[in-house]
Amino acid sequence: MKPRIIVCCLGSTGYQIFGLLRQQGASVVGVGERPIPGEEAGIIVGDPRSAATLLAAGIRDADAIAIASDDDAVNLAILMQARLLNPQIRIITRLFNGSLGDRLDRTLPQHTSMSVSTLAAPIFAFAAMGSRAIGQLTLFNETWPIHEEYIDERHPWNGRKLAELWEDKRRMLIYYLPQHPHIDLVSAVLAGKTLEEGDRLIVATQLSKRHNRRSWGRKIQESLGNWRRFQQQNQATALALLALLLTILTATFTYTFVNTDTSFVDSLYFSVGMITGAGGNEAVAEQSPIPLKLFTALMMLVGAGAVGICYALLNDFILGSRFRQLWDTPQIPQRHHYIVCGLGDIGIKAIEQLHTNGYDVVVIDRDPNCRFLSTAQGFKIPVIQADATLPASLKAANIEKAEAVLAVTSNDMTNLEIALTAKGVVPQLPVVVRSEDPRFALMVQQVFDFERVLNPTEMAAPAFAAAAIGGRILGNGMTAGSLWVAIATLITPAHPFYHQTVKESAMKADFVPLYIQTQERTIHGWELLETSLDVGDVLYLTIPANKLELLWRTTPSKLISSSSS
Repeated sequence: MKPRIIVCCLGSTGYQIFGLLRQQGASVVGVGERPIPGEEAGIIVGDPRSAATLLAAGIRDADAIAIASDDDAVNLAILMQARLLNPQIRIITRLFNGSLGDRLDRTLPQHTSMSVSTLAAPIFAFAAMGSRAIGQLTLFNETWPIHEEYIDERHPWNGRKLAELWEDKRRMLIYYLPQHPHIDLVSAVLAGKTLEEGDRLIVATQLSKRHNRRSWGRKIQESLGNWRRFQQQNQATALALLALLLTILTATFTYTFVNTDTSFVDSLYFSVGMITGAGGNEAVAEQSPIPLKLFTALMMLVGAGAVGICYALLNDFILGSRFRQLWDTPQIPQRHHYIVCGLGDIGIKAIEQLHTNGYDVVVIDRDPNCRFLSTAQGFKIPVIQADATLPASLKAANIEKAEAVLAVTSNDMTNLEIALTAKGVVPQLPVVVRSEDPRFALMVQQVFDFERVLNPTEMAAPAFAAAAIGGRILGNGMTAGSLWVAIATLITPAHPFYHQTVKESAMKADFVPLYIQTQERTIHGWELLETSLDVGDVLYLTIPANKLELLWRTTPSKLISSSSS
């Protein structure tokens, strides 16, 4: 039986989800506030927050509802109305507020919150690192980029056995589409099939992390750089201290040369006490001639002013924020770093992905009140508050020695200008551009030949569609118009794969096993195929979305998330 799914709010994201679900054969109904030209069948026009509209869409008999407005308040209103009308329905909600989404997931059964930026941002990071990623996959508590290998006559895998690729633990074979005839991946591996021209292979590759990102030498260099920078920024403090020191030395040498019976140390002791007001050894000045007493009075007045200014500046420097900034302010890397222009939802998630993998990052954003500023600073990432469309701003981030630039602001025109400016400064530098309009993205890619022009909605929509079809999703992708998903399923006595070997189940259901997690260990590679599935095992696999009903129809509550691993 086809899953019955409702998609609410047919904006750019919602309409993409609606189209993907219909393409995969799901029984889907779209709900929007206005008609869509050329779309009449399967569309309900009305306020999706209204009970009458949801009832007209068949909410009581639906298996799932995907809520895709770009307004969190609207999405919450639809969520509550849907849950009241159908307490058992599975709900997938688009939320910008990640912390709110986490709380809802923990509080409400059968609820999954998703974010376009969370799903799309890692792909921007992967693209900057040189990967032609089409998606992401969560495995072993890491995010792996997914890419498609099209086998042509020049491909290094042409003529290579699939079994050889299966053995590499740093690579997960996700899905296989042979040119002819159709055969599932596991059967092809066991049969010793070789890759031929026209075959497509979806692969997830484990990222190599940069280690020792900040050695002691690098930290010392950063501290020296910060010290020089703060010297420039605190010239007033330095000048005040210098004036105080000169005043003390002038008084000391004067007393020493005028009164030869007084030692240099006694003169210094008296000068410091006299100028700071602490007093001490007044005999040095009491028996002195009148000109020296007048000089002493003048030094008291000058010293009082110098000491007052120094105390005020030092108090601001040490007890204020400047002293902390001296040690905490990160220095802009000199080479092999990534420049992220735009500290928004996509930008901060891309930064997290790059930082997690050990790469140095510099951020350029013109908004001094950006809500993610403290998050970036918490990662010890330098933030330049400037206009990234200006060459001077990019040069301040050492663009000449950077690895790549990511233009990920919320404005398409700004991103295009940043990318063109970056190419004007360093023509060979890889540039990754964000575009909210998929048609505009395609034209920009073709005209300017940037490395990647990515549309977040296009990258995130398959994940929403996959989650609506069934369960929590570890990863997803599109291949030749077919949507596949990666999930984890808990083996129970009622599970259709119970007491079968993995290879038997895989060949029957056309899924690709990734690994098994038992109570004792994790099993993958060749041993995985011969393993018999038992109660309590968690099988991680990829499967075409239109075949998910093989799992959720029998055990709808047994699909688990990656967090359970």
